[in-house]
Amino acid sequence: MLRSLFLAAAGSARLERLVESVPVSKGIVQRFVAGGGADEVLRVTRELADDGLAVSLDHLGDDTRTVEQAVAARDEYVAILAGLHGAGLTPAAEVSVKLSALGQRIDEKLAYEHARAICAAAAEAGTTVTLDAEDHSTTDATLETLMELRRDFPSTGAVLQAYLRRTEGDCRELATAGSRVRLCKGAYAEPESVAFQSALDVDKSFVRCLNILMSGEGYPMVATHDPRLIAIAEDRARWFDRSTGEYEFQLLYGVRSEEQGRLAAGGNTVRIYLPYGDQWYGYLMRRLADRPANMGFVARAVASRK
Repeated sequence: MLRSLFLAAAGSARLERLVESVPVSKGIVQRFVAGGGADEVLRVTRELADDGLAVSLDHLGDDTRTVEQAVAARDEYVAILAGLHGAGLTPAAEVSVKLSALGQRIDEKLAYEHARAICAAAAEAGTTVTLDAEDHSTTDATLETLMELRRDFPSTGAVLQAYLRRTEGDCRELATAGSRVRLCKGAYAEPESVAFQSALDVDKSFVRCLNILMSGEGYPMVATHDPRLIAIAEDRARWFDRSTGEYEFQLLYGVRSEEQGRLAAGGNTVRIYLPYGDQWYGYLMRRLADRPANMGFVARAVASRK
């Protein structure tokens, strides 16, 4: 129930204004978000890379409603890729991109052109791009854009969400040679008609999808903090005779740092999903949905203002 409430809160402009007005909320934001600008995120990326971790940068800003905002998002990604290259941080660091931030809700062709420009900048910088998944209504358009981008940028990564009922089929389509696929549970409020509702059903779907990806010819990117699912992924990698360079684990910045270190120490590629930027509210709510205990920080801050 708490998870559903936080996911609903992610779309509340009123609550967003309240949370942004609470000074102490800055502390919890800093736990999950690597600052607002390029200098800060490059510094954190360097720290993670020095610890032997790979990185996927995400510029927060999926609430794009104008062409100008979409252009600004494209330009931000092109600039950060140049910064990564200049700092010698590629190919350890790639970028994750939400097509909604590039104008998907305005014009799908516009979003594709912006994504293509980012992919070209990534290729020039010596790295690549992963297209983030969003709510189920965008899945078909996002996968169509992925296929188009892969014509010239075959390393472009996909993200599939195990809680969607369609995802097993999508895994079968994408478990091909050279195909990078990030598998996560899913982080949006979805209706029962398209998504599994119970945690058990989501976990079962995750394992079924994991089996498809691990047995296929692609490159699975296992994005979960669930210890049981991580153990299953390690087991499946051994079962399907995959070396540690033939898959990777992905975990969120600020979540289970000890587990990140353990997996990396075992020879695994561990990539940290590193968001940055000022539009952090929706991302924060989804992280609170993942771990509702974090809401205590915000609740105490709100109470202190009364």
